[in-house]
Amino acid sequence: DYSTAGAYFVTICTENRENYFWNAEIDLQMFRWESVGANCVRPKNLPLSIVGKIVAGELERWDKTYGSVSLQSYVIMPNHIHLLLRVCADEYGRPLVAPTMSRVVKQLKGIVSKQARISIWQKSFHDHIIRNREDYEEHLRYIYENPIRWCYDELYAEE
Repeated sequence: DYSTAGAYFVTICTENRENYFWNAEIDLQMFRWESVGANCVRPKNLPLSIVGKIVAGELERWDKTYGSVSLQSYVIMPNHIHLLLRVCADEYGRPLVAPTMSRVVKQLKGIVSKQARISIWQKSFHDHIIRNREDYEEHLRYIYENPIRWCYDELYAEE
């Protein structure tokens, strides 16, 4: 049920891979990284659209919304977002009461759609259970490098 303690990589796409999150003209050389919260890092000069800014605002409020599901890192791409999440455990290794990944994604999609006043998401999402430190670091690196390699990404779609 994806509510057990551990780390998870989640990708959520827009309907028909429409670019809802970036402004059309971007200069990928302008990216700088900034901290957002204790563990989270994202591109600073990301040219977000209005809907992209709504998504960013909701992600930046993540820890206040989900105390037991920590947002470790994320990136907002033109037509999808990547999240690296950690379901927290208590001092005995038992998971804290946490919503499932399905509930977290559904709530994020719902609040963004409500604020944007348009339904933008495809059904479902892709998830991956992080198996070990190497897997975690590989997915973290993927998040950091994804904007720079956007035109080679499997989710790339021409405007």
